[in-house]
Amino acid sequence: MALKCGIVGLPNVGKSTLFNCLSKAKAQSENFPFCTIEPNIGIISVPDIRLDNISKLIKPQKIIPTTVEIVDIAGLVKGASKGEGLGNKFLANIRETNALIHVIRCFDDENIIHVDGSVDPIRDKETIDMELQIKDLETLEIFKDKNIKIAKSGNKQAQKNITCVENLIDHIENGNPARSFELDEDDISLISLMNLITMKPVIYVCNVDETSVIDGNSYVKQIEDAIKDENAQLLIIATAIEAEIAELDTLDEQLLFLEELGLKEPGVNHLINSTYRLLSLQTYFTAGEKEVRAWTIIKGTKAPKAAAVIHTDFEKGFIRAEVISYDNFIYYGSEQLCRDNGKLAIEGKDYIVNDGDIMHFRFNV
Repeated sequence: MALKCGIVGLPNVGKSTLFNCLSKAKAQSENFPFCTIEPNIGIISVPDIRLDNISKLIKPQKIIPTTVEIVDIAGLVKGASKGEGLGNKFLANIRETNALIHVIRCFDDENIIHVDGSVDPIRDKETIDMELQIKDLETLEIFKDKNIKIAKSGNKQAQKNITCVENLIDHIENGNPARSFELDEDDISLISLMNLITMKPVIYVCNVDETSVIDGNSYVKQIEDAIKDENAQLLIIATAIEAEIAELDTLDEQLLFLEELGLKEPGVNHLINSTYRLLSLQTYFTAGEKEVRAWTIIKGTKAPKAAAVIHTDFEKGFIRAEVISYDNFIYYGSEQLCRDNGKLAIEGKDYIVNDGDIMHFRFNV
């Protein structure tokens, strides 16, 4: 399944630098506002040591990781929802994503310009939040007006829709994102049709200096307190460090650099994996001599739907799935030894795929 994440934030807070580190692309990144005008798009591989470990045993011709599409959306400013700073265009780009990565400047450096003249992460967060909320309120008001007209004919569902939307409008007007609003099952399907921006899951990325990358700083603490009721995640990343890591040629050089800083892996790896968890995604593998490949599914997916990620014919003609857990495959070292030791399971249509399963589908179309 395709996953698309949008990097948002004020101009000049480190979005394009983070994008470059994630995608290894060379999106323009300079010290002036609105450096990014058109959104930069990169396809990045999801780091997964399990894919490497399976491949070491099988030695396939190809290794294919699962991927995420990252969109570096130009910096928003106050008034973006009304078109300031090319805002309407940027907000349209945000609406197309599955999740948001909100980058917030949490470091002092007089040599790096701030669009508002000073470092204030709470003000910066609130500026972005307000613009996204205003855009969602416009969407909700249009939907409400449409249903008011329908309700005049006595349509009970339209009246119910109006009640739900009015409650959500009140919630957002009080400065809250749509994702923190409690919805019942009927309302979830209704609201999902509107593709509200503040309904999207968010990871707040606090961009810090090198000395704060492990424990954070007072700016990070402010953001932690501000989002405690938001049902969102927070990560601490120093984009300056990530840029240096990305420039190193070999994995050994990267690991040595990280060790010197007291880090185990690049922050961008944490970010990608956190995005996966945020969207309740997981991975299963197919493995053979031609290729070892990772596939993305939603947690709780049953075997036929998981097979459809490879090809819809696999779901239509699904017969069974042959499943080996990742741990068993690594322990025994091959599919044949897993078979010989009773560690290959034959599963039917009701089997719920586990994260890390190695699967072979039998089908007939």
